Amino acid sequence: MELKNRRTVRSKFASSIRLIRPANSIMVGFAVIVGIGVASHNIVQIFSPVALLGFLTGFAISSFSMISNDIYDIEVDRVNQPGRPLVIGETSVKTASFLAISYLVIGLLTAGILGFLTFSIAGVFAFIGWFYNYYAKRLGLLGNSLVALSVAIPFIYGSVSISNLILNLTYPLAFTSFLAGLGREVLKGISDIVGDKIRNIKSVAVVHGSVYARRLTSAIFLIAVVSSSIPVILGMLGHSLWVYIILIFIPDAIFLFLSVRVVSMSLDSEAFKLKGIALAGMLAGLLAYLVAGLSY
Repeated sequence: MELKNRRTVRSKFASSIRLIRPANSIMVGFAVIVGIGVASHNIVQIFSPVALLGFLTGFAISSFSMISNDIYDIEVDRVNQPGRPLVIGETSVKTASFLAISYLVIGLLTAGILGFLTFSIAGVFAFIGWFYNYYAKRLGLLGNSLVALSVAIPFIYGSVSISNLILNLTYPLAFTSFLAGLGREVLKGISDIVGDKIRNIKSVAVVHGSVYARRLTSAIFLIAVVSSSIPVILGMLGHSLWVYIILIFIPDAIFLFLSVRVVSMSLDSEAFKLKGIALAGMLAGLLAYLVAGLSY
């Protein structure tokens, strides 16, 4: 009996971890730390108590959003992801709701410790996550934009946590990340067009067709590449100018490739592979900004 109870506890714990999609939530927390490093130009700052609190905020708010997504999408997941914890009954909706609220409280508390401005940003971040899950994912480009905004906000949050609203390299990082994330979301809609029609999600590809979505994705990726020159134009790089130029060449090359490839792909299903390449490009860009910021 005791062994059975232990297994049950372990199973419930594993399910609660799966609900938050830990890889996603860790990446959001890491993005906050990147924002701190880029804004401070000081590697010591990314190991500070402020960075720890910032990571916890990003991780917790993301976890709240991930669990909310599973709660609102439970019927859809019965078809598309039948192995999710709520679908197979490993976790109840009541338990998941309690966990979501708990993560939300943790995220807002850790943000509140750092100040009113960080608390406000965390509140907006949490609202965007909830609103997208509850309704906006059906709204095509608007929903895509909210997801892209969620990609950009953690960088701004990290910057604000140590420098308030002082303009620094974090802001062009957030803007370029927004564009790259928006393009990736539109691209994702191309690969999901069949499922989105069933779920009545008005993605760009569903409403305007695959060809239009491909062209829009290509244009957004090209704008993202152009936006990466903003720090150079505004003279925001100091001694790290050439470090940035060399490193940013890699993500720019990736997104230039994607902008060409997406309009020439023969099958919509190829978009699934390309969105993975887009994620790699986003990570490469993040590292370029981080190294440049710390080398300032």
